Amino acid sequence: MYSNTLPSRGKRNQEGINKGFAISLLFHMTQTEVCPPSCNCKSLGEMKGLQIDCSSRKLTEVPALPVDTKRLYLQNNSLTSVPPGALDSLHSLEEVKIFDNPWNCDCHILYLKLWLEDISAPSLADIRCATPAPMRMKPLRQLTGNELGTCKRLLPIKCLEFFWRDLILIAGAIITLILVTWALKFSKKLVSQINLSRYDSRRPLFGRHTSKTHKIQ
Repeated sequence: MYSNTLPSRGKRNQEGINKGFAISLLFHMTQTEVCPPSCNCKSLGEMKGLQIDCSSRKLTEVPALPVDTKRLYLQNNSLTSVPPGALDSLHSLEEVKIFDNPWNCDCHILYLKLWLEDISAPSLADIRCATPAPMRMKPLRQLTGNELGTCKRLLPIKCLEFFWRDLILIAGAIITLILVTWALKFSKKLVSQINLSRYDSRRPLFGRHTSKTHKIQ
């Protein structure tokens, strides 16, 4: 009785393990290898990554991308912004092209700006604003937090980071200016005190010399 029951249980356990492994493998492939339906994907072979070409597809938003994307082409679409965190999973990315899109350069564009500063500064140099009107054709990399304005209600995390970074830079410049001014004043005061102490040290000698001359006379 026991000899027939134990093998069957072991077989069922093994089948369960195999199914679980197959499901996890399928989930991993779904997360890393599925190509967005609106894009053209190509394996890079020995580079162990994917080239995702989503250019010229009239996209209005960034599609879900495989995590092993190494080259990403999103140029010549209708993208106006990128949601915060949408590109954070692309740790293997080596090249990105995202120019020729009608970017709306308000506070919500800060995530893309900061992400490109870390990942691909040359790509950031190619991005120009389309809206609002005062920002039209201005390079995104040259815009400051004040020019991009404030977001309504809650600011995105990246927007807050950008604001605090600007604030820290301004505060640092002010503190440096104050320290330099104080150092110059202190050095002038120190020089005057040194000159005064030298003058005071010479006065007794001069007094002694004059008293001796009076005695000789």
